Amino acid sequence: MTRNPSVVIVGAGPRGTGLLERLAANLPELYGDRPLDVHLVDPHPAGAGRVWRSEQSPLLWMNSQAEDVTMFTDETVDIDGPVRPGPTLAEWAGLDGRTFPSRPQQGAYLRWVYEQARAALPASVTVHEHRTRAVRVGGPRDGHQRVWLEDRAVPLLADLVVLTLGHLDAEPDDEQRRSADFAERHGLLHLPPDFTADTDLSALPAGEPVLVRGFGLAFVDLMVLLTEGRGGRYEERGERLEYAPSGREPVLYVGSRRGVPYHSKIGYALEGERPPLPRFFGPAQVDELLRRPGRLDFRRDIRPLVDKELGWAHYHRLFAAHPERTTAAWTDFEEKYAAAAPGGAELDALVASAVPDPADRLDLDALDHPLDGVRFASPEALQDGLRRHIADDLARRHDPEHSPDLAVFTALLSVYGQLVRLGDTGDPRDWWHGFFSFLASGPPGPRLHQLLALSRAGMVRFLGAGTTVVADEERGVFRAHSTSVPGQWTEARALVEARLPDPTLEHTGSPLLRALHEDGARATAAGLLAVDPADGRILERGGRPHPRRFALGPHTTARAGGAFTRPRTGGAAFRQNDATARAALTLLRDLSLHARLSV
Repeated sequence: MTRNPSVVIVGAGPRGTGLLERLAANLPELYGDRPLDVHLVDPHPAGAGRVWRSEQSPLLWMNSQAEDVTMFTDETVDIDGPVRPGPTLAEWAGLDGRTFPSRPQQGAYLRWVYEQARAALPASVTVHEHRTRAVRVGGPRDGHQRVWLEDRAVPLLADLVVLTLGHLDAEPDDEQRRSADFAERHGLLHLPPDFTADTDLSALPAGEPVLVRGFGLAFVDLMVLLTEGRGGRYEERGERLEYAPSGREPVLYVGSRRGVPYHSKIGYALEGERPPLPRFFGPAQVDELLRRPGRLDFRRDIRPLVDKELGWAHYHRLFAAHPERTTAAWTDFEEKYAAAAPGGAELDALVASAVPDPADRLDLDALDHPLDGVRFASPEALQDGLRRHIADDLARRHDPEHSPDLAVFTALLSVYGQLVRLGDTGDPRDWWHGFFSFLASGPPGPRLHQLLALSRAGMVRFLGAGTTVVADEERGVFRAHSTSVPGQWTEARALVEARLPDPTLEHTGSPLLRALHEDGARATAAGLLAVDPADGRILERGGRPHPRRFALGPHTTARAGGAFTRPRTGGAAFRQNDATARAALTLLRDLSLHARLSV
């Protein structure tokens, strides 16, 4: 029997779709019209995948505006393959660019992009969709790979395999198992980390307190589904939003390490002069880091450069757009800022002398821990204080007088694109990803207005920072306390872990990734699958790249912040997709030529 060269792509959501688009774009140059079979393996619809599938509540939104979502390359993306422009979600769907689309709307856009990518493939390429899960990859380093699917005995035969799995389920860690066991013994309810849209929330009773650990985007989804999703509604009364309960809602007691929700999305555009980025953390600095012998230490080697880059963007914008709030000439400040060592006293003194109001200075630690050292006299004082914090954040994030905030946001995107090149950054606790999400990937402003309305209505109660939940065996309940109100405890018969599962190989719910790890794929200290940042090849424990196995996405060291991005921002994920597609096509071409010469 003859067999066409073949590639298996495991995961057909937005990352797999982006890879398919890059395969189609690069095929004419690197592979020509040779026959090729492309197998897409995913139990969810191709294009949208699990997270963006159309079969979910339209109450759930994206946390990006329609004009800020694209799946297409532009001239700002540094790629070797051809640029293939295309419409943003807003342009494709005819939406107001400033609206926050529903997830089913984004799913429809992704499905269209997938269909366009398939249509762009030549007739010599055959695409096979397998609506199932891949459970194992085997095969020798220099030979055909075998991909076993859970619904068939005979594996797919492939010349190479690319994992584009996206976000995954996870097995419970020790703490989650203890909480689940405690809940079962005492007739309580414990909901572990999960995709909120997939969680069965029906067991959470109306009117009863529910402890919620986590204050990010998963909490926002939970809040929506347990309020509007249970028949409540919002009413505008003057300039204030009020919530009218249905009577079916539980009362959510929410806390986290920071104790505050993610920062609101910024509600204005950056006008005028933009910070020239990158400046202190760009290709030259990354090249120098890559040349260093030994393992990088994030806090020692990378964080000072990141901080200086973010500060550069902040002060460049402050001096350019709000010079009346500075006391030095920009040229003088710029020269001294460039010369100062990152994170040192010299830099602090320079900023203090040139920026008199501390509110205009960038303090990343204060941003990351806004409630550190803050104590409230009572739970009610905490509710008032948190409402003021959220209202102040909303006002600031929608006021161009604070446009350095938006400059820092653009710098965060730039830094993320550079960090991707480093692969394993030596950040074992993954501080950077959490800080980026907190500052740059928060909810739409309207969601925080809803949170304020729910708080005033008593549907949401804030627990504060440093929230700890304990299982009280004697009382048979979960109890929570925080550092924000010392001595105050809240008890409930239900606990919800409002966060996505950690993407670690140790606890992943994917048998495919677990088997890869057991067979020798390397994991970082943070539990991520180690890949070559140049092209996404999976690294073995000794550091050698596997020639026929690639991986992209949040479970890898090449995580890029998302499979789609804002137009004209460089698109780190697009750059990765292009590099992996080109490496794959080059390998397939070489294998094909070798096979012909061997005949």
